[in-house]
Amino acid sequence: MIGYILIAVLVFAVFYTISLYNWFQTTQARIVASIQEIGNQLKRQADLIPNLESSVKGYLKHEKDIFNDITSARKAIDSAAGSSDLQKIEKASSAISSLVPKLQVLVESNPEMKGVEVVSRLMDELRDTSDKLMYSRRLVIDLSADFNQKLMTFPSNIFANMFGFKTQKGLDTPQTGEHLEVSAGETKTPKISL
Repeated sequence: MIGYILIAVLVFAVFYTISLYNWFQTTQARIVASIQEIGNQLKRQADLIPNLESSVKGYLKHEKDIFNDITSARKAIDSAAGSSDLQKIEKASSAISSLVPKLQVLVESNPEMKGVEVVSRLMDELRDTSDKLMYSRRLVIDLSADFNQKLMTFPSNIFANMFGFKTQKGLDTPQTGEHLEVSAGETKTPKISL
């Protein structure tokens, strides 16, 4: 009977050791993959955000130009309507004539101006990119914390030391410096210039 108990304990210890070893290996691989995902998201951010910003600026400039043309034509009409100056009337007529085809193309292809929608999409992409980066960093932090906790707790620390597993540093952040303090400038809301 004691022989069966010893065999059962030995089998349990072997399976526990194997599963613990596999857990450490798997978690190390996931930490490496998570760090690579941070790089992937940073690359996405570096590629995407400047392109979106320039696209939105271009679209907003187009809308601004249309509104400026409309305002100029309206001013010319108001000025011409109050005077009997033939030159002002001709100028107003010319401004309207040149504006009508632009407006017709704009209305046919885009019945409503969409500057707000374009800026809203830019804000959504900025938020999405920020969230993806935050999630990737959080994953590295959590995986490293779980790994390091197992390295320090009994009985997994015995097996971890036997197999030579070392502490995972997670995100490499200095423990001292200005990044641990909030400056007056950092309390202000960041601005995007469009």
